[in-house]
Amino acid sequence: MHNAMTVDVEDYFHVAAFASRIDPGDWDRYPSRVEANTHRLLALFAERQVRATWFVLGWVARRHPQLVKAIAAGGHEVACHGMSHQLIYRQSVARFRAETLAARKLLEDLSQQPVEGYRAASYSITRRSLWALDVLAEAGFLYDSSIFPVHHDRYGIPGAPRRPHRRSTPGGASLVEFPPATARFGPLCLPCAGGGYFRLYPYSLTRYLLKRCNGQDGQPFMFYLHPWELDPDQPRLPAGRLSRFRHYLNLHRCESRLTALLADFRFTTARRVLEAAGLLAAPAVPGGAGAAYA
Repeated sequence: MHNAMTVDVEDYFHVAAFASRIDPGDWDRYPSRVEANTHRLLALFAERQVRATWFVLGWVARRHPQLVKAIAAGGHEVACHGMSHQLIYRQSVARFRAETLAARKLLEDLSQQPVEGYRAASYSITRRSLWALDVLAEAGFLYDSSIFPVHHDRYGIPGAPRRPHRRSTPGGASLVEFPPATARFGPLCLPCAGGGYFRLYPYSLTRYLLKRCNGQDGQPFMFYLHPWELDPDQPRLPAGRLSRFRHYLNLHRCESRLTALLADFRFTTARRVLEAAGLLAAPAVPGGAGAAYA
């Protein structure tokens, strides 16, 4: 069974944990490390012959256009991570729509492939921002990966479906939702999709939980990480104790754990997984978006 390998392409200073200390207007003052870190991931995936889905932040694409082209040239899927990495439930509908459309157009122009998938900054499509699904459907996105079916102080819709599924938007449109991986133990829904959870849990626990997804649940899982998570030498930024813990914990272990994960499971793009599940049709044009994602 193939699972979805995904990367949120953003820099270390974009993270919501630092939002109260770093104004987006000051982002250009910080040394960017996203280009080198993304190429590090691209090389690792090429070595393991893994194709992934890269949710690229529009802010990054504007400043590093060659990075988007390199991702596409590697046979990967380019997807959208918005423009400014702001929490959706703190944006107006008009601002969200304008940023999303601008980011998608930029990514399509650079990658020369359809951009069909979307992921919100910090999984910020929650019960108070479900309206964003209508904006995505209207814009022509085919799938979303923003609803995390867990309890969290910043994101999550507890009780939301754990499997990839087609859902109706509040306005009556249709969109495929591919949630990040979770494992259920009775009433407990335990996140195991990657990111900070991947660095927090012992690798043996992560592997066990993800094997439950493939085995006991009989479903492919969605894994995610960020290029900065392979960068233990990144600058240390001021933040509260919890935010610093979440961001800096076990950065030095992430790459070795990722190498083990790539050996223990089979991965492809999110789109390919959704095609295999019958939730998306294969592209009609030969050589189109799905054709490259072997």
